[in-house]
Amino acid sequence: MHRTRKLFTVFFYLIFPVIFWTACKRKAPDQKPKGNPPTVVDVMVASLQPVTNIVEANGTVIANESVELRPEVSGRLTYLNVPEGKKVAQGTVLARINSADLEAQVQKSRVQLDLAEKTQQRLKQLLDVNGINQSDYDAVVNQVNSLKADIVYTQTLIDKTVIRAPFSGVVGLRQVSPGAYVSSTTVLATIQQLGKLKIDFTLPEQYSELVKIGGTVEVEVDATSEARQKATIIALEPQANAQTRNLMIRAVLQDGAPNPGAFVKVYVGASGNDKKAIMVPTNTIIQEDRNNQLILVKKGKATFVNIQTGVRSANNVEVTKGVNAGDTIVVTGVLFARPNTQLKIKSVKTLEQLGDTK
Repeated sequence: MHRTRKLFTVFFYLIFPVIFWTACKRKAPDQKPKGNPPTVVDVMVASLQPVTNIVEANGTVIANESVELRPEVSGRLTYLNVPEGKKVAQGTVLARINSADLEAQVQKSRVQLDLAEKTQQRLKQLLDVNGINQSDYDAVVNQVNSLKADIVYTQTLIDKTVIRAPFSGVVGLRQVSPGAYVSSTTVLATIQQLGKLKIDFTLPEQYSELVKIGGTVEVEVDATSEARQKATIIALEPQANAQTRNLMIRAVLQDGAPNPGAFVKVYVGASGNDKKAIMVPTNTIIQEDRNNQLILVKKGKATFVNIQTGVRSANNVEVTKGVNAGDTIVVTGVLFARPNTQLKIKSVKTLEQLGDTK
């Protein structure tokens, strides 16, 4: 009995583990690591379609003529006639500054001039009979001319005490009151000529071929109505801004009466300049520091390609290089795709389904 138990113990510790391991090895199924599932995406097929080369820019309305009314001399206002918000004609007296001291100086100079002229006449008679030297007569003549110049100079100062409308226009809000002491830095009011309003806007230099003097642009004055008006280009800044690389352009608005300083949208583009190009949704482009990329589907895998862009619209952008007609472009699931990974196409969409085609 004791020997039998000893044999059983040897069998349990030596033979049973071998049998158990062999049984587990036979029953265990083959387990192979599974790969990542393909990324599900929507795609579109690149195709050429008509594109209008219209560029949108921001503009500002400015008056045809606009100035701040400032006095040229310092003094107290003795007269003020600033009709706020009303039209005034060119040359209208809007304000006067106290000029009593200058007028007294003119009167004094005129009295001295009268005496000097009489002295000149007497010395002229003596000079004709050689009663005085020529130098004495010349001194009197010089005195007469000096007094005349003083009168002209003082009269000019008096004229500067009168502020007149430099052109016909609408006067703005009055900034001072009668009796106030003003100087050349004091703004009395503004005056603006609203007959022909101008539009100043900037445009990237790569679109300079779209604008020329005499050409027209469309201006959206009221964003709520989205109505557009014509404006004629009258001037181009010959030098681009060194920091923004933009050109400054000025146009005259043909119709409408927006307020100077108002913000407007300007649409620049030549009629008949339509072309065919590949357009893709803006949100499908992967922007990097140096390059823009799109994801193409080639042999069922994601292929990242560098592209160059051109004209932009509200939701789409033109691809000028990097994509050919017929290429399959990933439009959804862009953030989940990785280079050379498998893709599963869920559906094929058109540009019209994806967004604006303008």
